[in-house]
Amino acid sequence: MPESDENKLLSSNKIKILIALVTILLIVFMFPKGESIESEVSVGSIWINDDLIAPFSFPVYKDPEVYKAELKTAEESVYPVFKKDEDNVKSIFDSVRSYNKYLLKMVDSSLKTNEGQNINPTFLTSASFNTFENLRRQERNMLAKQNQSIKKLFSIVENIISDVYKIGILDKSQNQISKDSIAIRVGNIDRIEPSDKFLDIVNAKKEVMEEIKNWKFSSDIENAVIEYADHFIEPNIIYSANLTNEEIEQAKKNVSKYSGIVTENERIIGKHDRITKEAKLKIDSYKQAKGEKIGNEGYFLQFLGKFLHIAFLISLFSIYLFLFRKKIYYNNQKIILISIIFVFISFVTYLINQISASTPVQLLIVLPAASMLLTIIFDSRIGFYSTIIMALIAGALRGNEYAFSAMNIFAGGLAVYTVRDIKNRSQIFRSFSFILLGYTISVLAFGFERFASVENLLVEFAFAGSNSLISPVLTYGLLIFFERFFNITTDLTLLELSNFDRPLLRDLARIAPGTFNHSMTMGTLAEAAAERIGANPLLARVGAYYHDIGKTITPKNFVENQLNNQNIHENLTPEESVELISRHVKEGIELAKENNLPQEIIDFIPMHHGTNTMSFFYEKAKERYGEEKVDIKKYQYPGPKPKSKETAIIMLADGCESAVRAIEDPDPVKVENLVDKIIKTRIGDGQLDESPLTFSDINKIKEAFLSILIGQHHRRIRYPKQDEMEKGIDEEIEKK
Repeated sequence: MPESDENKLLSSNKIKILIALVTILLIVFMFPKGESIESEVSVGSIWINDDLIAPFSFPVYKDPEVYKAELKTAEESVYPVFKKDEDNVKSIFDSVRSYNKYLLKMVDSSLKTNEGQNINPTFLTSASFNTFENLRRQERNMLAKQNQSIKKLFSIVENIISDVYKIGILDKSQNQISKDSIAIRVGNIDRIEPSDKFLDIVNAKKEVMEEIKNWKFSSDIENAVIEYADHFIEPNIIYSANLTNEEIEQAKKNVSKYSGIVTENERIIGKHDRITKEAKLKIDSYKQAKGEKIGNEGYFLQFLGKFLHIAFLISLFSIYLFLFRKKIYYNNQKIILISIIFVFISFVTYLINQISASTPVQLLIVLPAASMLLTIIFDSRIGFYSTIIMALIAGALRGNEYAFSAMNIFAGGLAVYTVRDIKNRSQIFRSFSFILLGYTISVLAFGFERFASVENLLVEFAFAGSNSLISPVLTYGLLIFFERFFNITTDLTLLELSNFDRPLLRDLARIAPGTFNHSMTMGTLAEAAAERIGANPLLARVGAYYHDIGKTITPKNFVENQLNNQNIHENLTPEESVELISRHVKEGIELAKENNLPQEIIDFIPMHHGTNTMSFFYEKAKERYGEEKVDIKKYQYPGPKPKSKETAIIMLADGCESAVRAIEDPDPVKVENLVDKIIKTRIGDGQLDESPLTFSDINKIKEAFLSILIGQHHRRIRYPKQDEMEKGIDEEIEKK
């Protein structure tokens, strides 16, 4: 996208309106549903309105905590539901009889073919099958007189299994059943039985094993019969999660939401009465009933009211930006950032509203974090003004709760002032004590008003303390996110960039010491001038540090770095010199981008030159080629011209500092005349036309420059014999 189109998009009024509408709608949708939006009441406060008379009958809702506890009690009262599976038992006994016949047939077949190991049932081991085979052989040999006949064994096993199934086998172990009784569902009727009356699968098998052992069979026969019987032990009383959940839901439905009823024309609360818990429940129930009574037309009007409510709050903030912060107003990217923070606080409030708790969870709404973020990103006035708007919006979402809004305005305001002149990121955590102080005073004020108990105050202090701790941490984390995602340059970023250990500044001091000293002096000039005219002193100073970083590529091309007094331009044509000199702008921009410098700092590199003419080489070219043959545009910097107060200050500081440094015998008059001349030249050339500087600003900048430059170049008393020292003459050698 062309840059012009991008700029139009960033400042488009249509985009602003869209952002505002989306923000308002998102907040409106977070309002409590189905309730008339009236002032919130709190237990212990005084009802200062007229007597509240019920215009219609309505039920009184129970306290949410009480209702929640009753639901839990109802849920715990439900016994786990089991179903007796008679069909499964019948199927098992059919299987027992079928396997008895099948096993007899296999044994007989084995005796004839001697291949029993290949045809025995898969659930029997070879040893068990051989035991049955031997028993059948003995039976035949004894002509069926053997008491331990195989048919009798099968009959015993069937009876033992039948006895176990009559007791009942659960599909869950006793440890898995939380209650001491269970419900056995037979048809549509539940029979409550002690859970220990039944066997689980493990105990059922133990019971079968003990019964078989009571018959005193030989060990081989006993093991074979146990193995055979185990195969037919399966649960016949099956737990039903669906039926249990149905019972739980039914039990919950049987719990009434209401604790009573208020009839038409009954007084809900009288004027000057203290609001008790019971009275608050009636008032809240009345609000909800009133909200539920309205039809579609009422819902539309209520929605419209909410929309207008939030719209006029957002409009107030928008008007402030338009009148006093035009840079923010005309930058849609920054407006989106503010919108995100507003919606974030509203969403946190919405989530807190969903928590049904008697504790003051609303004190966990981290509004001070938003206050600090907006202050650090923009300034303290934006931070404080937005704090008021956010507190009012959050209070609206809380049911127009005045006390909540006032507490957050106070705590958020203190948070703003703690980061107003932030110097490092660790200073954010100093805000903890001030936010805590703000909430503490607020909690005490409103607590004393409503005669709150000490216990309630302590709980509120705990929640306020949590908020005070969370807000600085959240601010620190979100600040990094917003800086990176929205490409925002905060004062914290600028402070970090002003560190002389930064690679670019370190290289500048090492490779181009003359340029480095020039930049440091310019930083002092720019900072002083910016303070005088209300610009950003830190941005001006850091911009001065980095404005000539391109000179580190070829430092010897510039006179301030030519320590041996040999000027390479003496042997070059004017065109070649201009090419070498102008190249440092492009190279500086490339270096800045490679090192991820913010765009605000990169702007200083080309803008401090603007479209100035390199007059020395231009005059040299006119002397060599003749004025009519020289195109002045080829001897000008490409621009752009300064577009901010800070970049304009750097342009003026660059020219003034360089020129004053070249004065051979500086005095206040010479310095003032030179500074005045350079500033007038820049104005005459139209270099400041695109900057917001006024003539009043320019006069203040000039005064700031003169106070520093004259101080740096004041006359000094010469030391005795300084002339000899300057010439390097050793006095002792002269005497000899």
